[in-house]
Amino acid sequence: QLQAFGGGLVQSGGSLRLSCAPSGTIFNINVMGWYRQAPGKQRELVATVTIGGSTNYADSVKGRFTISRDNAKNALYLQMNNLKPEDTAVYYCKHQTIYGRPYWGQGTQVTVSS
Repeated sequence: QLQAFGGGLVQSGGSLRLSCAPSGTIFNINVMGWYRQAPGKQRELVATVTIGGSTNYADSVKGRFTISRDNAKNALYLQMNNLKPEDTAVYYCKHQTIYGRPYWGQGTQVTVSS
């Protein structure tokens, strides 16, 4: 029910903006977040944002990535600046309701060349 887009191929130091929106209606969303999975690695948290706007970032992206949301549209965004080759991964968005039910997006590939 979530569609993520905005990935692509970018050179090191470049920027991308990811977006995620539901294709249907999801009620009672609390936390939204971005996760990523690089080849051969486990999926890891990138950043989260609560309905109140509190944010949390992985240490590896602090100061470079900015997460934001539009509560009216249940949309989620990730502005990624100063991208590095180690940021290469499939990026997934996740919405979680106040009851703890997760909704995952299908993933969008981000590739950063050196």
